[in-house]
Amino acid sequence: MTATTETHASLEDLPRRSAALSRVAFGGLVVALVLAFLLSLALGSVQIPLDQVVRVLAGGDAARDSWTKIVLTYRLPKALTAVLAGAALAVSGLQMQTFFRNPLADPSILGINAGASLGVAAVVLSAKTVAANTLLANLDVPGHLGLVASATIGAALVLVVVMVLARYVNTLTLLILGMMIGYLTNAVVSVLLYFSIADQVRAYVSWTFGSFASVTWRQMPVLAVASLVGLCLAFLLIKWLNAFLLGEGYAQSMGMPVRRARLWVVINSALLAGTVTAFCGPIGFLGVAVPHLCRALWGTADHRILIPASALMGAALALLADLAAQMPGSATVLPLNAITALLGAPVVIWVILRRTPMRAGGGW
Repeated sequence: MTATTETHASLEDLPRRSAALSRVAFGGLVVALVLAFLLSLALGSVQIPLDQVVRVLAGGDAARDSWTKIVLTYRLPKALTAVLAGAALAVSGLQMQTFFRNPLADPSILGINAGASLGVAAVVLSAKTVAANTLLANLDVPGHLGLVASATIGAALVLVVVMVLARYVNTLTLLILGMMIGYLTNAVVSVLLYFSIADQVRAYVSWTFGSFASVTWRQMPVLAVASLVGLCLAFLLIKWLNAFLLGEGYAQSMGMPVRRARLWVVINSALLAGTVTAFCGPIGFLGVAVPHLCRALWGTADHRILIPASALMGAALALLADLAAQMPGSATVLPLNAITALLGAPVVIWVILRRTPMRAGGGW
């Protein structure tokens, strides 16, 4: 009888222990995010002491005027961009994996990244005229206003097509159609680049590397508003996302407006991914890797936990990836997509190996 009582007491304590562990995990993630944010402001080609960084953020002046300018003008907008982009891509990827019930789905699965790339490639090709050449010279680097606008338009056009298709086809068909849209737009990009000159191709390739450094303070309000609106909408979609875990048939039997829910999930995922792609270029692997890391860490599929966890972890990993790309202490800057691939590819491999049974002989 005593043993039975102890067992019941132990089972009753499980939810409390789980909640405590969840709070500890969230607390550790917040600390990691804050530390990564401060390090991104302190480290680079010029090393700035952390106490000086905190002093500048508090509104004071650093010991050197150049440090204040570096932090406020260059590193702070880049760090904020990394936070917003990482959170947006991670949450967008989580929604795509839940919606398509595919562990390898990511924000690019609907062709949004390809649409943004098509917009940028169109500007590169049109730069053969004198006026466009002048524009690109003034922009200096891809990602400034002209290329951001073109990427946004390209992503928006694909989004409109996807929204129309989502009203008439099921989830699997939409997945296939999204992939075909991506193939079509990439094919058009290849044709456009074939007729471009070497300098224009280099500008486009530079944009495809991805960067958080191309967003200026003037562009920050647009990126921040679009990203925060998408993140807030993701929280409003939690109930629908949890219902999708058991399939559309179950969701419909529970009285959920499946068609409207599908449309809003697609719109929000495309908004988050398209915004980041337009401003930062096509950033890979964060969207597919972060949700799996969060599921493994928290051991749950509940979106009430996964959405805030993915946003925090996505932001932290984006900061760390950008920090690694900057190679602190050196003037060399590596392609951001190379770093995110190094972080994300092992996670994807782990997911595939975990879900694919291996035969005794060592084959698949």
